[in-house]
Amino acid sequence: MEVVLEMTLPRNAESAPLVRHTLDASLRGLGVGSDIRADIALALGEACANVIQHAAAGKEYEVRARMDGARCVVEVIDGGTDAEQADGERGWGAAQAPPLAEHGRGLQLMRAFTEELTIADRAHRGGAIVHFEKSLAG
Repeated sequence: MEVVLEMTLPRNAESAPLVRHTLDASLRGLGVGSDIRADIALALGEACANVIQHAAAGKEYEVRARMDGARCVVEVIDGGTDAEQADGERGWGAAQAPPLAEHGRGLQLMRAFTEELTIADRAHRGGAIVHFEKSLAG
């Protein structure tokens, strides 16, 4: 069975928990274990937080997730970025943040808890697409 979620969300702090809970409920329904669900929730939360805090254009962002029993593929799509964010991963904290830093570790966390992490500019539209995958096998 394949489950596909597509959500358009307002760029505000209340939207991140909503999308995390929705995706988690779908994964739980597919029988995915709690450790894997927690990894996906953490990565999704980091991606959403970055869009909410830093995307300059647009009042909304999109989250797309596809689960097929073997993998979960997630894309978080923003409508634009601050000028300092314009260089793909540069705005995502490509430089290693100090271990005790309160900010700037989102990309490191996403890399540690997922697979196939990419961040790409949206061609001809502005903004970025954060794409990550996670195996659902425990």
